[in-house]
Amino acid sequence: MADPILELRQLKKRFGATVAADDLSFSVMPGEFFTLLGPSGSGKSTVLRIVAGLERPDSGAILIEGRDISASPPWERDLGMMFQQYAIFPHMTVAENIAYGLKIRRVEQAKTRRRVEEMLALVGLSGMGGKRATLLSGGEQQRVALARALAPAPRMLLLDEPLSALDERIRRLMQAELKHVHQNIGTTFIYVTHDQEEALTMSDRIAVLNRGVFVQCDKPEPLYKRPRTRFVAEFFRGCNVLTAKALGASDGGIRILLANQEFVAIAPEERTLGAEVHVAVRSENVYFGSHAPESAIRLSARLVEVVYRGTVLDYRFLLPDGQPLVAMTTRHFPLSREGSVTLAIDAADLILLAD
Repeated sequence: MADPILELRQLKKRFGATVAADDLSFSVMPGEFFTLLGPSGSGKSTVLRIVAGLERPDSGAILIEGRDISASPPWERDLGMMFQQYAIFPHMTVAENIAYGLKIRRVEQAKTRRRVEEMLALVGLSGMGGKRATLLSGGEQQRVALARALAPAPRMLLLDEPLSALDERIRRLMQAELKHVHQNIGTTFIYVTHDQEEALTMSDRIAVLNRGVFVQCDKPEPLYKRPRTRFVAEFFRGCNVLTAKALGASDGGIRILLANQEFVAIAPEERTLGAEVHVAVRSENVYFGSHAPESAIRLSARLVEVVYRGTVLDYRFLLPDGQPLVAMTTRHFPLSREGSVTLAIDAADLILLAD
């Protein structure tokens, strides 16, 4: 197995009372698309700036290919970086922007020209090298910024929410483009975003941060389908988090009482029985009407509202104990707000959270 290209060991960073990194440790493998995901103030951009050498940690170590570079200045770390702003040089052409890092490194002109042409082709801008960069669209300027960051062939590329200034259509196109570029060149990408869908779409692994702490680090699918904590479950859109009571141990899990119905939930760890627990179920796994699987356990609920969201509809219910529950479907069902509706949840889709 390959050694990590990047390791952070017990990293700590505070800004007054604000904790940006709290004894943070993680590693990134060569060629990985690794994403730091979290809300504003979670510390993700600060961690990226510490890796880049733009911030100094209070304590801890940063290792690149096994060498501690904690005290090394940014220009000695051989890293590329993309920011939220394009930072395109307005007085330069597209080719001159891309060649900037090579010029600083005094790469000979013939090699620079070949590398610029390679980068233009890589980001889909062939034939546009002579244009003024400021005449390009936002998405095209972001491609120029990507090509400029990759031109010197850094061992890692750090990306700090580079797509946040783009409109939704261009942002989706650039997500696919970044993933395509990553797969083609194999450079390690460390990406920062607050957008869950963006992280799920692009990443090999995702680390969710909250107040400087890694809450969960996993591949996209298990992170989305099997969150371990309330924070992760609530952070990803479409996940219901409900309060239940643990009744006792059962084969393969714990019996719980939820809205006056008993379920068996898989337990991630030992529990103090009788305590209040939290369970999660994704809204697409809450069934009603003819779609409910026969093996699922039924719950009575009252319809509150239906929210149209384009390709899907959210049916918002209240359970008998007053807890809200959302069921997501692609079909419209003529449900009445009078009386009760029978919902169904498969026990395998019920996730017992660790807090």
